[in-house]
Amino acid sequence: MIVETLAVGTELLLGQIANTNAKDIAIRLAESGFTHINQAVVGDNADRMGAAIRLAVSRADALIITGGIGPTADDITRSAVAGVAGVPLIYDETHEHVLRKRWNWMRPDKPFPESNLRQAYRPEESHVVVNAKGSAPGFRILIEGCWVFSLPGVPGEMLAMVDELVLPFLREQAGGGRAVVSRVLRSWGMSEAKVGEELQDLFDVGKNPTVAFLASSGEIKIRLTALADTQEEARALIAPVESEVRSRIGNVIFGADDDTIERVIRTELEKRGWMIGTAESATGGLVGRRLTSLPGASATFRGSIVAYASDLKLGILGVPPETIASHGVVSEETAEAMARGARSVLGVDVAVAVTGSAGPEPLEQPVGTMIVAVATPSVATVRTLHMPGDREQVRAHTATAALHLVRRAILES
Repeated sequence: MIVETLAVGTELLLGQIANTNAKDIAIRLAESGFTHINQAVVGDNADRMGAAIRLAVSRADALIITGGIGPTADDITRSAVAGVAGVPLIYDETHEHVLRKRWNWMRPDKPFPESNLRQAYRPEESHVVVNAKGSAPGFRILIEGCWVFSLPGVPGEMLAMVDELVLPFLREQAGGGRAVVSRVLRSWGMSEAKVGEELQDLFDVGKNPTVAFLASSGEIKIRLTALADTQEEARALIAPVESEVRSRIGNVIFGADDDTIERVIRTELEKRGWMIGTAESATGGLVGRRLTSLPGASATFRGSIVAYASDLKLGILGVPPETIASHGVVSEETAEAMARGARSVLGVDVAVAVTGSAGPEPLEQPVGTMIVAVATPSVATVRTLHMPGDREQVRAHTATAALHLVRRAILES
């Protein structure tokens, strides 16, 4: 089954609201085995909405529209769909009663706004898609062989309707659908271009499973996706390709699927009964934030010291004055002293320290020069990194690199 999605709202085109609905629906369509061929966004304009709907109807088996069915004057999705279908809008008295009852229950001390009754209209020949979490009901209508669904734009309402009503209906129409399984291999330490070169032939010939690459904050993800009648069959198709990928670049793969670097570090620390802490300057606490992003972080994370000023590096972390005097703040010697000091002050087994010149103005070293040190019970390692991009990119990529250097240091201890 071929499916398209259309998001309605001028606020999306202006960038005032992120179109997270498109991503969330896309994930669900892929998991259900549907062919998702196009995503579109259109403003609150009847002519442009009608054109977008007609185009989707002409080439898809189903169209999922989000937004534009609320109570305000710019909520015109109902009219646009009715216009394409060539049917009038009808007034649903049953839903009028639902609207009034809901309002009286939620706000009994305030008069009912008559504008809410816009939500009681829907195209003739359409069927209601119940919205259990909000006041705006959705609807579905068959237009020239294409099932058109109109759903609210509020994510919490829309996703519940997609999961509970839209996808089950489409699966039934498609005869059950097929299983789509994706396996994501996570890597760090090899550029996206180099990963692509190493796996080029797998990408070229990969039809089922397919091979795709995604770069994110310095990490490279290799996604293997297979389509089959069952999930077991899809996984069987993926297995030999995954084995080949690992044989070629296995030294940079650190996890798969939900194995984020934070989870991997936590697992390794728990195996050893170790605690970790951070000492950060240029990253301002980003590494500590990443390490505490998982629930239950206190099991392995003890604390963080953000020592931005030099006197804090001296007074709290115990960096020798002569180290900074001789080598500067942005130096491997200072970073290592920060890590050793944090390990002692925080009372942890592993400490990671970051110093550097994140920009926009250079600090002792060219902008993008970032230094990470990791101290464990047996080793102290230091790396000087040269990060591209603006200040926030430099800081984000350095935090990622610091976590991966922590993992390597733990494994080497």
